[in-house]
Amino acid sequence: MENFVMHMNSGDDAHSYARNSGFQRFVISKTWPVLDKTLKEMFDKTEFKSGFRMIDLGCASGPNTLIVISHIIDTIKSLCKCDQLPEIEVYLNDLPANDFNNLFKMLPSFRRGWKNCFVFGLPGSFCERLLPRNSLHFAYSNYCLQWLSQIPEGVEKINKENFFATKTSPVEVFKSYERQFQRDFSSFLMNRGEEMMIGGHMVLSFIGRSSIDFSSEDACASFRLLAEALVDMVAEGLINEEDLHLFNIPMYLPCLEEVEAIIKHEGSFNVKILDSFEVPWDPNLYEDDDYEKVFDKYRSGIIIASYIRAIMEPLLSNHFGNATIDMNNLFEKHAQKLGDYIDEEMPSYLTLLISLIRM
Repeated sequence: MENFVMHMNSGDDAHSYARNSGFQRFVISKTWPVLDKTLKEMFDKTEFKSGFRMIDLGCASGPNTLIVISHIIDTIKSLCKCDQLPEIEVYLNDLPANDFNNLFKMLPSFRRGWKNCFVFGLPGSFCERLLPRNSLHFAYSNYCLQWLSQIPEGVEKINKENFFATKTSPVEVFKSYERQFQRDFSSFLMNRGEEMMIGGHMVLSFIGRSSIDFSSEDACASFRLLAEALVDMVAEGLINEEDLHLFNIPMYLPCLEEVEAIIKHEGSFNVKILDSFEVPWDPNLYEDDDYEKVFDKYRSGIIIASYIRAIMEPLLSNHFGNATIDMNNLFEKHAQKLGDYIDEEMPSYLTLLISLIRM
């Protein structure tokens, strides 16, 4: 099985995740009501005088992580009944290939505003144990749990022009991805259950699909359009067809029913909130309720392609090799296809939003 390199584009240049994660920042802002409600329930029950320990699972790089931490600290400050804010330990978790240096460079200025907050990098897979038993009060994760620990076995060569489980994939491909998600999400819950104190909470958001029937919808058409751009490059002789057929990524979009069933079967957590909401592919049109922005679907196509490039480029480079694929050409094609696909109404992703309590 092919080894894959799972991380976002590093650094802070034009194609970096740090400069192309406005979409994720928009999603984060939509989780605030559930996050605030969860923290209020926690601080209504205890003052955490001995400290508050939390983790951001799949933190990536760039400013979004510190936006999350700042919001949580602000919320705790407003909820805290004691005179002094508890000392807060924050663990930033992602895979070892993540650009942690980008985060660490931002910490000195962040720490000047929050003297009682102590931040630590914690590389490793969140499908495995990361912290000692009964040491964690709170966990947050945004747009990460759709990523699997590995490409499912048995999908090599049979998924053809698709590179993940989508409506046009063979049933056996979808089932392989489904089983891998069940294993990974169960391991995620089991390990957080061991790390988390009784009464600890998690707030998780990740991309999903609306129907149990995977063939009934095009849940992630923006990525399918990238696959079509790759097919075009094969037709133009720019990449090898066999290389494309061997390209798969470790991403699966579950429905709420699947997620709920796994949570109940694994048994470490009870569901407090199980919800979903739509997020437009290009949220720039909807930020700050600014309805004066002119709708230009091809401009939106460029914006959408830029944030997908920040996610996908390392996986593409690892598989095809930098010498054999022109990323600028690929994502120009992708942006054009996105613009052609967008109609009068902006398409959206379904985001699953879950609040859990450790029992």
